[in-house]
Amino acid sequence: MSLKNVRLEVMQFLEKDVDALIEKYLIPIEKIWQPSDFLPNSESNQFFDEVTEIRELAKELPYDFWVVLVGDMITEEALPSYESWLMDVEGIDQVGRNSWGKWVRQWTAEENRHGEVLNKYLYLSGRVNMKEIEKTTQYLIADGFDIGTDRDPYKNFVYTSFQELATFISHNRVAKMAKEKGNDQLAKMCKIISGDEMRHHYAYADFVERIFKVDPSQMMMAFHYMMKQKITMPAHFLRESGNKIGTAFEEFSNTAQRIGVYTSLDYVEILEKLLKRWDIDKITNLTDEAEKARDYLTRLPSRLARLAERIKIPENSFQFKWVESPLR
Repeated sequence: MSLKNVRLEVMQFLEKDVDALIEKYLIPIEKIWQPSDFLPNSESNQFFDEVTEIRELAKELPYDFWVVLVGDMITEEALPSYESWLMDVEGIDQVGRNSWGKWVRQWTAEENRHGEVLNKYLYLSGRVNMKEIEKTTQYLIADGFDIGTDRDPYKNFVYTSFQELATFISHNRVAKMAKEKGNDQLAKMCKIISGDEMRHHYAYADFVERIFKVDPSQMMMAFHYMMKQKITMPAHFLRESGNKIGTAFEEFSNTAQRIGVYTSLDYVEILEKLLKRWDIDKITNLTDEAEKARDYLTRLPSRLARLAERIKIPENSFQFKWVESPLR
């Protein structure tokens, strides 16, 4: 039987548990928070006063902070790419007739709120160039999204396990910085988004754990493949208007590292957490090839940590079109 057919068979076997996993990891629409819970009520007489407060508090936040917040928001707003990518994974029905398709739709619906609330907050803040942001968002969706997973569910679930934890770290750190600057409203907003991301990380990590139990060698090979080629962040494809695809990513990444929102060492720590979460060192019944893959994975964190220590981040901020210059 081909690897593709084996993966399809495993996805069909696991599907019986997906409805229970939806109930465990996703929150009913009537109970979950909505963007309007954190934004001024446009029906209220206090609306303009609340907007004025947002704009005043926004003045306390530094340039690099806004660059990272904008980049995070744009990444969240590129959700159509992520849904279409997941719907094309082997074993997930694109028209939603199976439980896997139901998972993707409901996960997407939860994620959609993140870009919504951040977009509206940025618009009200008065600190950013919304038209340039909107162009970057449109480019990110229009340019396409290739993270090297193909239609393989094993590789895709490794990716989502990693990426959801990375977004938790980023939003959680932004929340802490906003709190330190006295911006409680933005801090609560980013904190609750980070909570969603952690919940989603637990779900995708659970999917991988279940695959390890029924197809350990091929799951190990998929994990090895993803980490050897490196996890491609969605922001990797960022560009500003007039520039080529991906040209904004390096400076965005430098900014995030400079202020400590997401660093190379965070990448290493996420890998370590996944190795521990899936008990990689205890998995049995592996082929010789999968055993070698495990050896590579267990040695990888120390190697990546040494590389991370050598990275030099520019001290000066790059001037993005998204945010008003700190020199003005």
